[in-house]
Amino acid sequence: MTLDDLRVFVAVCEAGNLSAVARDLSCSQSAVSQHVKRLERETGLVLLERRPRGVVPTRAGRVLRRAAADGLSGLDAALRLLDDLRRGVGGTVRVATGATTVRHFMAGGVVAFRERHPEVALQFETAGSSRRCLEAVRSHAADLAWVTVGPPVDGVEQRASCELPWVLAVRTGDPLAARTSIALADLAEIRHIELPEHSTSRVHLEMRLERHGLRLASTASVADWDTALLLAELGLGHAILPALPGWGDGSGDVRLIPIPELPPLTAGWAARSWDALSPLAVEFAETVVDRLSAR
Repeated sequence: MTLDDLRVFVAVCEAGNLSAVARDLSCSQSAVSQHVKRLERETGLVLLERRPRGVVPTRAGRVLRRAAADGLSGLDAALRLLDDLRRGVGGTVRVATGATTVRHFMAGGVVAFRERHPEVALQFETAGSSRRCLEAVRSHAADLAWVTVGPPVDGVEQRASCELPWVLAVRTGDPLAARTSIALADLAEIRHIELPEHSTSRVHLEMRLERHGLRLASTASVADWDTALLLAELGLGHAILPALPGWGDGSGDVRLIPIPELPPLTAGWAARSWDALSPLAVEFAETVVDRLSAR
C-alpha cells in the first residue's frame, strides 16, 4: 500500500462518496476505487460497504481509517517541520477560529507567544462556527481549533479549557436592566436575538430552554456573538449569550445579567491528536489557556 492509497481512503471515509473525492482530486471515480481495492487486496478484508447513496467504512475499514488518519496527521506535521527547516524559518502553527475568538480568547496568548517566538509563523483560518473549525482540523487544514466543546467528533480530540456562564444582554433602561439575575421564567416574554444558526452555542441553549418548556420568539438573528451584543445595546431585542472574557458586566448602554439556571457553556481546544501536535502548537495552546486563567 502507498501513502496515496491511505490518503484517498481516509478522504473517501470522510466524504462517504467516491465521486466527491474524485472531483476534489481531479481524477476519475475508477482511479479512486483502485486505491481502495489495492488496500483491500493488501489487507485481505472488505474496507468499504457500498450503499445506495454512497459508502461507509466496515469495521475493518474503521480500524484502518483511524490508524491511517493518525499516521498521516503526524507525517504531515513532520513534513511541515522539514519544510520550515529547508526554508530556514522557525515553524508554523495553524489555528482555526470563530469570528470573535482571537479578540476575546487569544489576544493575550498571541502577544505572549510572539514575544517568546518572534520567528514562528501564526496562521489563522477564520471559520463561521465550531463545526467548521472542527472540520478544518479533521481535514488537516489546521493544527488547532478553538471551539465550543460539544459531543465527541470522530477523529478529533476536544479539551475543555474554560467555562462561560450565560447572561442576558439588555439595553440600559429596559425593565429587566435593574435585575441582579434572570430566572428562566423571565425569558418567556423577551424579544429574542437568535444566535448563529446551527452553532454549537445555539444548540446548547435551545436544548436547555426546551427542557423547561421555553421556545422564544425571535426578533433578529446574527452571525456572531459580538453582533448580538451590539443589537441588544441598540435596543433591538435581548440576547442570551455566553459571557466572553473582556465583556465584564457590560458597558455603555448595555447590561449583562447572569442567568444562573443555565449551565455554563464550555470552550476549549480541538486537535486531531494532541500527542501528534508539534511542540510549538502545544506551547501556543497552553499559553492561550494560561493567559485566560490569569484574567
